[in-house]
Amino acid sequence: MADRVPRQERSKGERRYHAPIAEAMRDYAEDGAMAFHTPGHKQGLGAHPLLRELVTPEGLREEVSLMEELDDLHEPTMCIREAQELAAGLYGADQAYFMINGTTGAIHAMLMGSLCPGDTVLVPRNAHRSVIGGLILAGARPVFVQPEIDERLGIAMGVTAAAVERAITAHPEARALVLVYPTYYGVTFDLRELAELVHAHGMLLLVDEAHGPHLRFSEELPPQALSCGADIVAQSTHKLLGAMTQASMLLAKGPRVHQERLREAASLLQSTSPNQLLLASLDIARLQMAEAGARLVGRAVRLARQLRKAINAIDGLWAFGPDDMQRPGATGLDETKVTVTVTGLGLTGVEAEAILRHTYKIQCELSDARNVLFIISYADTERETAYLLKALQDLAAMHARKERAPQLDIPALPPLPARGCPPRLAFFARKEQVPFAAAAGRVAAEQVMFYPPGIPILCPGDCIDAESLHYIKRMQQLGLKVVGPQDSSLQDLQVLVTDGENETDDEKGY
Repeated sequence: MADRVPRQERSKGERRYHAPIAEAMRDYAEDGAMAFHTPGHKQGLGAHPLLRELVTPEGLREEVSLMEELDDLHEPTMCIREAQELAAGLYGADQAYFMINGTTGAIHAMLMGSLCPGDTVLVPRNAHRSVIGGLILAGARPVFVQPEIDERLGIAMGVTAAAVERAITAHPEARALVLVYPTYYGVTFDLRELAELVHAHGMLLLVDEAHGPHLRFSEELPPQALSCGADIVAQSTHKLLGAMTQASMLLAKGPRVHQERLREAASLLQSTSPNQLLLASLDIARLQMAEAGARLVGRAVRLARQLRKAINAIDGLWAFGPDDMQRPGATGLDETKVTVTVTGLGLTGVEAEAILRHTYKIQCELSDARNVLFIISYADTERETAYLLKALQDLAAMHARKERAPQLDIPALPPLPARGCPPRLAFFARKEQVPFAAAAGRVAAEQVMFYPPGIPILCPGDCIDAESLHYIKRMQQLGLKVVGPQDSSLQDLQVLVTDGENETDDEKGY
């Protein structure tokens, strides 16, 4: 950390290279006030040895909140306000809000802070489960837009301007468009074109940029969402940068954003006892990028490029690159996401993940039916990427079973299901369990997805069709982890009761 100069004596440029929350925490701990307040461990005095080892004595000493010197996340006027202003400046936002319940909470706040009950919102079907949760909280009506699908990879790309324009024509009352940029697999698309399109129709552009907080720091990566015209952006600072898990940011820019409403939503959805260590980690992650973001992220890009090239020289493996993303719904790629297709070895991604984890002690970010995904972050060096490459070379040598590849029965992603009712109505409606195989034709009362990536195949309010049921069952058979339904074994599904007792949209006030 930079030399300690009183904050009031620092120039604007000097302030960028300090971490005001972390410094305020240290100052409070060093002041030596005896603790007759929360938390119960009393700055580590009563902490179990395992907790002291986990957090460190100094971390416990500074693990306090709501002291006058440490500011208030809900009404910041001192160090938290300064830290948020520094984050806004770094990303080119008008306002930054620190979120301590993950990007899920940031997305919920983004939707509740910009939508009203009954508003129509355009949503790509590859949206994360948190978007569906936010729609339930906000009471908004989603109109799902089908993203482009890469059949070879079995993954969704982005939505096209033509698809969005058709949705706007069909629903001119739409208040906003939600987008996932970049996708979990790093795919980007022409966000500027979509921003211009929705703004021309008086709509907001809300972006789940969970996997893009590092884009700002390398010109060799696709541009960040705010630079493309997004109005509000939710970022997972912990996923790709140096904050602790659960620490994220909500960024807003432009005259279309009601900043006070957004602040109120963020306050409503966050704890009134925020963990100061999480806030400090956001502050420090911002500091790290201010100090060395271009160098660190640039190294990650270079390492990922070298790794991708070497992987593509391995018989039976393929890692798609930016040149493969010049197609509808895709114009670029965050190259630090390295997706390796393993079906050329006769393996599923789930099988490859298990082998890498238990034989080579390598844990990937996710696996799906065809692929394993590796994140190369600012923290990685040549040591880590060389070890991963050697493991993949060994994997290919030991499992070169190409004759099995045609036998892999991997269905295509199902088409968009019809809508039975809004997600909020389905969430609060009366439900019943029915056998999984008998659920076709009913209205889903719960989400069904595979995690990661956490993209729902069925959402509350969807009309369940045979294609979706077949896809879900097959993915389960291939070993993907089912998340969402009450019965994760998929013997049963929750559906809406059909005895006429559930209220209609109009009766609910939508």
